[in-house]
Amino acid sequence: MIKKILKSYDYSLILAIFLLCGFGLVMVYSSSSVTAVSRYGQDPSFFFQRQLQWFLIGSAAFLFVMVIPYRAYINNKFLKLAVLGSFCLLVSLFVFGHMAGGANSWLKLFGASMQPGEYVKLSVILYLAAVYEKKQSYINKLGVGLLPPLVFTFLICLLVAVQPDFGTAAIIGMISLAVAACSGMNGKSLMKLILLVIIGFVIISPLLFIFSDSIFSPYRMSRLTGFTDPFETEGSSGYQLVNSYYAIGSGGLTGVGLGESVQKAGYLPESHTDFIMAIISEELGIFGVVFTLSLLGFIIFKGFYISRKCEDVFGSLLAVGISSMIAIQAGINLGGLTGLIPITGVTLPFISYGGSSLSLLLISMGVLVNISMFVNYRETYNKEMNEEHIPVKAIKQKPVSY
Repeated sequence: MIKKILKSYDYSLILAIFLLCGFGLVMVYSSSSVTAVSRYGQDPSFFFQRQLQWFLIGSAAFLFVMVIPYRAYINNKFLKLAVLGSFCLLVSLFVFGHMAGGANSWLKLFGASMQPGEYVKLSVILYLAAVYEKKQSYINKLGVGLLPPLVFTFLICLLVAVQPDFGTAAIIGMISLAVAACSGMNGKSLMKLILLVIIGFVIISPLLFIFSDSIFSPYRMSRLTGFTDPFETEGSSGYQLVNSYYAIGSGGLTGVGLGESVQKAGYLPESHTDFIMAIISEELGIFGVVFTLSLLGFIIFKGFYISRKCEDVFGSLLAVGISSMIAIQAGINLGGLTGLIPITGVTLPFISYGGSSLSLLLISMGVLVNISMFVNYRETYNKEMNEEHIPVKAIKQKPVSY
């Protein structure tokens, strides 16, 4: 049976994940070496070494999670712990939070910094997938089916937004809507849900002014307005975006060469985080961009494909949530550095510097790989599986449609 399980793992997905992470490590070193020396007085490999440590931690977590049957996460005690832990972590930021990048969204533990909002993303996905599976018989009843879990999500988003971290709050909100939309509701219920979300946003918007000193500071408002005409404000709010354009435009087809970027030498402030794709474009050209987007697209496509093939609602919605998280985060990052949307500080999945983000993504990928393994096993060894009684509660339900 162990051999059959090992054969059922999707090694193409695993390879894509680690190829992207390995490429990300190379680009973190290339894009951060100058910053490490000039701004922080550190060794050129300072950020690379820290990212490598988080990669090794995340890889160990990935290997551990990928062998745990995903149905284990639907346990009520585990879900309560995940929900309570998410609230406690976010509330603790108001007391023990560390300010960085204009947001009070970091905790310092044992000399290392972590961003609780990153790990909350997966908690929200697990919670919503479990709750919506249990509510399948009345999923189209908004009052008792769809809305109660979204109230929990709203509170989470509010706690993140007032840090203030609009980027993470937006990602969590959009992931939640994606999971809800794929939960099996009909078109009429979906339209009602969208209308209620719009009304709710209009109603609660005035509450944000309570925190106007931090949320609507000149610095944050310049981020929201600077993308409309960055060259007009090149010396202030449009500075980052203009230099991102210079980096992207100078790369051409093959780039100026790995490690040869000019913009990372003090011109593009967040070259190893928010704007790492601009450095990829400059150093490796269109080929580097296509390579990165192809691997990201493959992982996202695989996730939605696994969702379609999964036979139980919980696993299907987990795959939807994880895939949506990567797609939404990548979309927001790429939209910001190209000027399509305001700059939010959201990093590029698997590539940008950030230990909390990388470790969370690898843990999430471990869950997705495990779902994929069970899907492949059921398809290939369905008869043997029934005879051998694999320890997983495979609920025979219609695959989630979306």
